[in-house]
Amino acid sequence: MADVVKDSFLIGLIGAGIGPSLSPALHEREADRQGLRCLYRLIDIDVLGVGPEAVGDLLRAARELGFDGLNITHPCKQLVIGHLDGLAPQAEALGAVNTVVFGADGRAIGHNTDVTGFAASFARGLPDAPMERVVQLGAGGAGAAVAHATLTLGAERVTVVDALPERAAALADSLNRHFGAGRAVGAAADLLPGLLADADGIVHATPTGMAAHPGLPFPASLLHPGLWVAEVVYRPLETQLLRTARALGCATLDGGGMAVFQAADAFRLFTGREPDSARMLADIGELAGVVVAPK
Repeated sequence: MADVVKDSFLIGLIGAGIGPSLSPALHEREADRQGLRCLYRLIDIDVLGVGPEAVGDLLRAARELGFDGLNITHPCKQLVIGHLDGLAPQAEALGAVNTVVFGADGRAIGHNTDVTGFAASFARGLPDAPMERVVQLGAGGAGAAVAHATLTLGAERVTVVDALPERAAALADSLNRHFGAGRAVGAAADLLPGLLADADGIVHATPTGMAAHPGLPFPASLLHPGLWVAEVVYRPLETQLLRTARALGCATLDGGGMAVFQAADAFRLFTGREPDSARMLADIGELAGVVVAPK
């Protein structure tokens, strides 16, 4: 963790298509309120014209340039691990990193604040949602985190669906080792219609719906009013999936809460200061042009 007497921080975000990210404003606004100076820079691999495998070089460059830490997003959350000096227990259990802190000793330690971020957002936004049968679409870096969070929140069984069935099976195996046999199962994408027909809710954890990847992750005809829909994407806050689900009468959860709570946890790691998540929730609502009601 950063030295608490430090009052100036240089932070970055590595990912693809991150131009619309609200992370710079979230961190910089909260730092300003706490009397800190925080410069938060976007390191977009699309703009740089490099692939996700360049994350190691970008990490080394940030460390040499004096960055205090980095956030990591799609598609680099798993690839970055091989370039770190150590992992916090939760990041190690997940096999995915969304926050890297550069220590005074120069070591780069990976953390994952997506789990706690999604759990806090879900508990706030869908507190009474039934969770006997949950389907999750997406088994990448964000998918691993939200599946852990969903099971921690009390889901009886999570079925992980991915375009790559072997990736879904691998995540399910990892979840069962952590939470107990039978709590998770992997499934191929062609089984999604039958799964959603019987599910209580779906967690969407793929990039589809992001500003750089617009559209629906599956046919709208698979949605039904008895299904709650939780979104991980927050750029934009209202994705086509959420818009379609709300029109059908589904209970929904946008990705804004997860973005705020994971950012608050990352802010704590970067600065050693306690963030005010209520103020940051108001920030994301203002920045996204919507009203976020206090809860």
